[in-house]
Amino acid sequence: MIPLGTWPRFLSALVCLLVTAMALNLRSAREAVVPQTNLAYFPHAINDWSGSDLGLSSDEVATLGPGQFLLRDYDKANTPTVTLFLAYYPSQQNGDTMHSPKNCLPGSGWEAMNSGVIQLQAADGKQIAANRYVVAQGKDRMVVLYWYQAHGHTEASEYWAKWRLVRDAITMNRTDGALVRVETPIEGGESVADAENRAAGFAQEVSPLLDNYIPR
Repeated sequence: MIPLGTWPRFLSALVCLLVTAMALNLRSAREAVVPQTNLAYFPHAINDWSGSDLGLSSDEVATLGPGQFLLRDYDKANTPTVTLFLAYYPSQQNGDTMHSPKNCLPGSGWEAMNSGVIQLQAADGKQIAANRYVVAQGKDRMVVLYWYQAHGHTEASEYWAKWRLVRDAITMNRTDGALVRVETPIEGGESVADAENRAAGFAQEVSPLLDNYIPR
């Protein structure tokens, strides 16, 4: 039996072995490329929410790697802003894998105060496990939700997302996938629960639209 404390290292080693197997498998086969709608066409109007695009710097795009990216603020009356970030990678065959927010947020100056996993009930009835972080930078605080999505599946765990990547590379000859991130500030006078409910509610509204931009 594998000791509990060694599971992360074991899973990391397992993923490395499977990635190697995937690379050997794909070396002799051209990766399948599926039709996908550009993220730029993702709806600006989602029910009562109205979106406005934010730009990514050339350095940010270079760090993210080859893919499509959407960064957009959504607003509605008398409600703090919710920001949506989508990153879609048509191929992760050559090591161009998506970056985990738990690594990117500290690099941007945000410090994690607490974290966990929550269940989202999407508008179409789909259940989504999402990572939940409360982060702080100076006096500012923010709730961040994110998950990985590919081929009709969602995962909160980075390890299981990589496992699915390897499995689908072998069985489907596909390595495309996406990161979905929703964040909102914790305004003065409101609780963490208020901000979390706002982010979760928005994520639940967005979720049914994602299959049109993240191929199943």
